Amino acid sequence: MSRKLLWGGLAAVLLAALVVALPAEAAQSLRLRYKTSATGATADQVEPWFDLVNSGTTAVPLNTVKIRYYFTADSPAQQYRFACSWAVVSCSTVTGAFQTISGTAAADRYLEVGFTSGSLAAGASTGDMQLRFYRADWQAIRQSDDYSFGPARTTYGDWDKVTVYQGGTLVWGTPPAGVTDPSPSPSPSPSPSTSPSPGGPGGGSGVVFDDFAYASSSDPQITAHNWTVRTNSGGPGVPGASWPASNVSFPVVTGSNRALQLRAATDGTAGGTSQAEFLHQRKFFEGTYAARVKFADAPDSGPDGDNIVETFFTITPLAYDLDPDYSEQDFEYLPNGGWGAQGPIMYTTTWETYRNEPWLAVNTHTERTASYAGWHDLVLQVSGGTVRYYIDGTLFAEHGGDYYPETPQSVNFNLWFIGGGLLGSATPRVYTQQVDWFYFSKNEVVAPADVTSRVNAFRSAGTTWQDTVPMP
Repeated sequence: MSRKLLWGGLAAVLLAALVVALPAEAAQSLRLRYKTSATGATADQVEPWFDLVNSGTTAVPLNTVKIRYYFTADSPAQQYRFACSWAVVSCSTVTGAFQTISGTAAADRYLEVGFTSGSLAAGASTGDMQLRFYRADWQAIRQSDDYSFGPARTTYGDWDKVTVYQGGTLVWGTPPAGVTDPSPSPSPSPSPSTSPSPGGPGGGSGVVFDDFAYASSSDPQITAHNWTVRTNSGGPGVPGASWPASNVSFPVVTGSNRALQLRAATDGTAGGTSQAEFLHQRKFFEGTYAARVKFADAPDSGPDGDNIVETFFTITPLAYDLDPDYSEQDFEYLPNGGWGAQGPIMYTTTWETYRNEPWLAVNTHTERTASYAGWHDLVLQVSGGTVRYYIDGTLFAEHGGDYYPETPQSVNFNLWFIGGGLLGSATPRVYTQQVDWFYFSKNEVVAPADVTSRVNAFRSAGTTWQDTVPMP
């Protein structure tokens, strides 16, 4: 008995000392502002948008912070997936994981949002974090019975039904009464970037290299090399826009070196809008894709401001809504912004699938707000369940899991305007994007520096075209 009392008294003293030692503002330094853009009792996806505010006097390392959004699963076995659509702090630093809880009828799951890096200064906020989660089977999700859901919260305001933990201690919000759940999970560390081992000069299981030494969009070698100059109507872009072959050309850019050039023009009307696309056949899957691309921040002529999308991507066609065999990996540069974001901004997006009507996107992406005007080496590595995006030799993003492709894809370059994103001007304007070369090595992870070396070797040998990749 005396030992129990002694230990209890000692514990109380230690606890009191710990409380005294903590900064006075620590327990109240963070608060969570919330709103939702999906207010229905059921929705395609739950959309909790957060703005974390540091009202204390010292900076807070974001990797010590966890945010919990509590909800009730549609069924005990139902699985969910998390995505970050947009974040001022960058979606590349935001994580999301689901946890099962017990002890309360108000909720049986929560989404735990964390951060891999960053610091929140005193008096500052993270700004917009547009998050979402959805059922793994892509069916409608019921949110009317979710503890943290606030259907009337369509503008940001303090919301105590979402909790915030700092260093494992609850510092904001009220969890459901009676909840018993695990301690906040440790912050994940970014996956280390491994240095891919370069392969031999011939590539893995075959190579495609093209220096785009074509005379024009009607050059018969384009078809012989299994490229297609798109001329058919349809998306993406402005409904009713045309895709004329004349919007694809191969001008000399340096010395005798030619480049693929895509042209997009508009006068602000659908009939006066044209776009461009150049694509290869569907035979590409795992391996290393690379291209040297010149992006532009402004039109060649006319007023600036249209939501233009400059791209290099791979894709498997969508056979039907939410087709599980669909895949896509995108480099998309938006110099004037779009999709609710301000430009210039670079997106890398990896897709599992999507539905057109009503729109439902199943993807993950990484973005960076910065100018990418000028020439850039873009490398995409698809191998071992991970998709890695590099820009100028620097790792930009890593995606994987359900978003990893499953079927052969085509290689595409296109230049198009976002529907509804045209500048309110009737003055014609013209945008261009150029591609110096394209390289692919099948079933081989090639480091960005080695890609450059291989391309230089082709050019030194006078090789403008090679294709040893068989059809699947």
